[in-house]
Amino acid sequence: MEAPLIQPTRTEADFAEHIAAVVNLQPKVSHIFVLDNLNTHQSEALVRFVMTHDGLEISEKELGKKGASGILANQASRKAFLQDQGHTVRFLYTPKHCSWLNQIECWFSILVRRLLNKRASFSSVEALEQRIREFIAYDNEHLAKPFKWTFDGKLLKI
Repeated sequence: MEAPLIQPTRTEADFAEHIAAVVNLQPKVSHIFVLDNLNTHQSEALVRFVMTHDGLEISEKELGKKGASGILANQASRKAFLQDQGHTVRFLYTPKHCSWLNQIECWFSILVRRLLNKRASFSSVEALEQRIREFIAYDNEHLAKPFKWTFDGKLLKI
C-alpha cells in the first residue's frame, strides 16, 4: 500500500486533503496523527473532515464561525476538538518548542546529504519521488538505527 504524498503547496485545504487520503487508505480503523502546532494542522478544513468522517452531528451553532464562535472560533477551540479521544481520526500536538522534531530534521539532513546532494539530477518530479521511496526502503532495511539524544534540558548560552 502506498501512502499519499504531501503536495507542492501547503494550504489548509492541501493538508486536509492529505489527511483524508491517508485515512481513506484504511477508513475503518482509528488514526492518530502527531503534529506540530502549525496553523494548517488545526484548521477548519480538518474539523470538517473529522466531522464528516466520523458522522458527527454538530449543529451550526455549536460548530460556529471561524474567528467568531463555537468549535471554529480559534486555533485553541479547533485544536481541542481535533484532540478529542472519542474521534476515530485524532490529532496529538507536540508541545511548542518541542525538540523531538530535531530527530526528524536529522533524518531529513541524511536524506539530503545522501540523495539530494549538489550533483543530484532528476528528469521529473516522479523520478525524484521514486528515488526518495527507494532511499527510504534501503535506509529502513540497512541503515536505520535510533538517534542518540544528548539534550540534557539546559539551554545553550550564546
